[in-house]
Amino acid sequence: MDKVRVAVVGAGRWAQRAHLPGWSRDPRAEVVALVDTDPGVLGEAAARFGVRRAVRDYREVLDDPTIDVVDVATANTAHFEVSAAAIEAGKHVLCEKPVHRDYRQTRALAEAAGSKGLRTKLGFTFRYAPAVLYAKSLIDAGFIGTPYVFNGFEQNSQWIDPATPMRQVDPDADPAVIATSSIEGYGAPIIDIMHWWAGGRLTSVVGTMRNFVPERVVRATGRRQRLNIDDGDMWICEFDNDVLASIQSSYVTVGNLPGVEARLYGSEGALVVRLVAESGRCQTIRTATKDEAEFVERDIPAEFFPPGGSSTEDWDSLFYANLCADFTTEILGGGEAGHGDFAQGALVQETINAFEESFRRRAWVDFPLAGAA
Repeated sequence: MDKVRVAVVGAGRWAQRAHLPGWSRDPRAEVVALVDTDPGVLGEAAARFGVRRAVRDYREVLDDPTIDVVDVATANTAHFEVSAAAIEAGKHVLCEKPVHRDYRQTRALAEAAGSKGLRTKLGFTFRYAPAVLYAKSLIDAGFIGTPYVFNGFEQNSQWIDPATPMRQVDPDADPAVIATSSIEGYGAPIIDIMHWWAGGRLTSVVGTMRNFVPERVVRATGRRQRLNIDDGDMWICEFDNDVLASIQSSYVTVGNLPGVEARLYGSEGALVVRLVAESGRCQTIRTATKDEAEFVERDIPAEFFPPGGSSTEDWDSLFYANLCADFTTEILGGGEAGHGDFAQGALVQETINAFEESFRRRAWVDFPLAGAA
C-alpha cells in the first residue's frame, strides 16, 4: 500500500473544519467517499472538497474493499455503532471522542481492532498540536527532570451565552441529576495530555462539577429549557510516580478557542503550552529552568509542523493535519503504534467515569475503577 483511501462518515461543521482539510494536506491519503444523512450538507461538503462519491448510508462504504480507513465524524450517538461496524468490516478507524461513554465498550473495540491487525485513532486534536509534540520531545529528553506537578485547562467561552444553541445534549434527561458535558466533550483532550506527560499511572481522583448556566437553547429543539449539565468542573489526580495533577474544564469561562493550556513542573525545569487563538497565533510554548526561573517563549521547530504549516493558521486544520499524517504513517507501516488510539481513548474515558463517580460519591475514587480489566 502506498496510499491510504479514506471514507469520512459525517460531513458537518467539524468534518469540514478539521477532518477533510487534514486528509487533503497529505499526498499519501485520499478521501474517496463522503457519507451524511443530510443531502444538503453532503452535497455541499462533497463539492467543496472534491469528493466524487457521496452516499447517505455508511454501510455502503463498509462493503467497498478499496477503502482502507473509515473516519467517524458523526454526532456522538453514532460513534460506537459506526466504529464497531467498520472494525468488523476490516477497516482502520479514526473516530471523534468519545467512542462510547462506557470506557469498557471503547476498550472492547480496541481489542477487536488489535485482534484483526487494524489501527485505531481518537480525535485527540490537541495531542497533535506542534507545540504539544515539541513539549513532549523536551520532556522525553529530560528537560523537566523528575515531574512534580501537571496543570491542565480546557476553558473557553463558546457557550457562555445561553442563547447559543447547545448541541450534544439530551433535552429529556433527568433535571435532578447533573449530567457530564464539559468534562467529557471538552476536558477529554487535556486529560489525554495529562496521561501522556505525567510519566506514571493514575491511582486516585477527586473533584466536582457545576451547572453555572442552568437554562439554555437546545439546538435539536430550538427551545430554551432547563439543562442540568456540567458546564464547569475541577479535579485533582494522584499518580504512582508521585505526580500531582489538576484538571479544569469549562465552556463558560471567558477566553478564545480552543482554550487549552498544559503546564508541567519538575526538578530541572518547567514548560507551559498555550493553545489559544491570540495575537494572531494559535499556539505558544514557554519554558524555564531551575537556574533561569523566568519563563521565555521558544520557537517551535519546523519538524513538528505539517508541510507548509505555521502557528498563524487556524488551529483546527493545523492540528488535525498532524493527526491525519500520523495515522497515515501508522497504517503505511511506520510511526509510533498506538499514538492516541482507542486504548488511550478507553483510558481517558475511564478517567472521566472516575471523575463522575467521585462527584456522585463526594469522595476520592481509586483508579483503575473497580472491575476494570
